[in-house]
Amino acid sequence: MVIKESKLDIMASRRSQYPTSNYPEFLLVGRSNVGKSSFINTMLMRKELAYTSSKPGKTQTLNFYLINSEFYFIDAPGYGYAAVDKKTQAKFGKLIEEYLENRKELKRVFMLVDMRHKPSEDDVLMYNYLKYYNLPVTIIVTKADKVGNSKKERQLKLITNTLDLVVGDDIVVFSSVTGDGREELLKKLEDLVIETI
Repeated sequence: MVIKESKLDIMASRRSQYPTSNYPEFLLVGRSNVGKSSFINTMLMRKELAYTSSKPGKTQTLNFYLINSEFYFIDAPGYGYAAVDKKTQAKFGKLIEEYLENRKELKRVFMLVDMRHKPSEDDVLMYNYLKYYNLPVTIIVTKADKVGNSKKERQLKLITNTLDLVVGDDIVVFSSVTGDGREELLKKLEDLVIETI
């Protein structure tokens, strides 16, 4: 797959604002500061399409990025950021729940976790939440360039065991610095988009 065009198409805070085009959708979830914006920019070869912020909790809507007029990446608000008040956290939870409940266009969830750390309690909760809806999940292990080669295998095993991955879900090692994992994910996206045509 070659990314020819991409744009932030819709910023939705309620169901009535979702696109009506029926394009396949891929939801991106992860803790604040896990690197979702960098992931989007690297995948789409755009420097600042998704805004990266030094202040976590910046995304407060479901941001629909239209790619090649064929499919959407959907950037969800990051979770697990303590400085976000309870009311805002509840709003984010409702936003995700409303989307997941009956969005037939959703083909797969890309859940981002930081390779340097053991998945948090919030990560485990999110993974289990996605499995409650029987959604297929690809774990994107970000910031791989920050972990030495000798430690990578150990960290991957820790992530797999902590999340207790179900059969059919997979892991892709990714770095927005080196571009590792980008081609593998583009191939996966191509296959999944073709499946839905």
